[in-house]
Amino acid sequence: MSAPAQAATTAEVGVPVPGSEHEESALGLGPPGWVALSMLVVILIMIWKGVPRLIAAGLDKKIATIRQQLEEARALRAEAEALRADMEAKAKAAHRDAEAILAGAREEASLLVARAKTDAEALIARRRKMAEDKIAAAERGAIADVRATAASAAAGAAARIIAERHDAAADAALIDRTIATLG
Repeated sequence: MSAPAQAATTAEVGVPVPGSEHEESALGLGPPGWVALSMLVVILIMIWKGVPRLIAAGLDKKIATIRQQLEEARALRAEAEALRADMEAKAKAAHRDAEAILAGAREEASLLVARAKTDAEALIARRRKMAEDKIAAAERGAIADVRATAASAAAGAAARIIAERHDAAADAALIDRTIATLG
């Protein structure tokens, strides 16, 4: 490569070319000095106009807003925890109530079963007594029928025997004897 081509390539990369070490300056300050001086002037103007106070006030306002939001969040959390505790207490109470209702229902069911059992036994006993009474009445009726039939048969047989063995003279003697015993 030739020297001018080499100088062009190094100038493009940002490496100073030998022989070109001359820097431009105004009032003895180079570009970095002027940049620093202008930044210093801008910072002094900002301080003079109270920009740091405005920034601090804005930040304080933002901090106050955040604190207020945090307090609201704490209050909401406390309220949510209180509601949760209340709901848990209500759930436990409802569970206890349900268990009490279930125990009462079981007790009532056992009482109903016991009552039904005693009622059934009493009904069976009444029905048995009624059946025994009907049987006894039927026996008495049958005995009365048998007695009536036997009495009727005996009266008929006696009448036939008397009719066969007694004649009018025997009847007259019997009637006289009966009348004599009456008097």
